[in-house]
Amino acid sequence: MVIGRVIGNIVCTVKHKDYQAKKLLIVQPLNPQGEPSGDSFIAVDAAQAGPEDLVLVVREGNSARQVVKIPDAPILSIIVGVIDEVEMEGRISLVGP
Repeated sequence: MVIGRVIGNIVCTVKHKDYQAKKLLIVQPLNPQGEPSGDSFIAVDAAQAGPEDLVLVVREGNSARQVVKIPDAPILSIIVGVIDEVEMEGRISLVGP
């Protein structure tokens, strides 16, 4: 799983059948200090996330397909939660918008 921040959305007029009625968001992964860590990626939204939200993302195809309940869907990353805050070592290190 990855913690990231939603930095944009994808609008498609034509898309794969397994993506119909699903929102696609651009996520920037973050390190524990809340700084960008690695390249941004596209994720299917299963948690009603929005711009600037701090999110929990599963980046493993089998798990992502289980969330959408489509066994052969071409999905690698899926947002499974909107994070309110992250506490590490007794301190809050990341806070959602």
